[in-house]
Amino acid sequence: MGLREPLAQIAAECSLPKALEAVGERWSFLILRAAFNGLMHFEEMQSSLGIARNILANRLGRLVDVGILERTPCADDRRKIEYRLTEKGMALLPTMIALRQWGERWETGCPSNPVLVDKRDQLPVAEVRVHAHDGRPLAWDDLCFVDTAALRAMAAE
Repeated sequence: MGLREPLAQIAAECSLPKALEAVGERWSFLILRAAFNGLMHFEEMQSSLGIARNILANRLGRLVDVGILERTPCADDRRKIEYRLTEKGMALLPTMIALRQWGERWETGCPSNPVLVDKRDQLPVAEVRVHAHDGRPLAWDDLCFVDTAALRAMAAE
């Protein structure tokens, strides 16, 4: 089955709509960027993003409900709440970097400031790419969809 073929079947079993339902909204992505940048408190997110309090509360609640952020009481003041990325939230890092790189290339035409670098050597991170099981970078024309049952049958041979 080619990548551009039976879209109805592909769409019915695709996880992309669920992923977009969880995070596919502008403010949610900006909140996640803030969380990846170390912001954990409602007030600092609100002032950093310039977002209305009710919208921030709504989006934080949604990100907590879907398991991307977790609410934890602050160690030094149990009345205050911290919003921390969960393992599920941290797994969004490649997606966030890929979207940032896409925006730099196609929307702004220049690197974001600050530049995202590797802590060890202070060099910019490489472009996020799709790779084959053996590490080869793949382009659109290298890909196709295969039904799960067919894939299992091929693996069993």
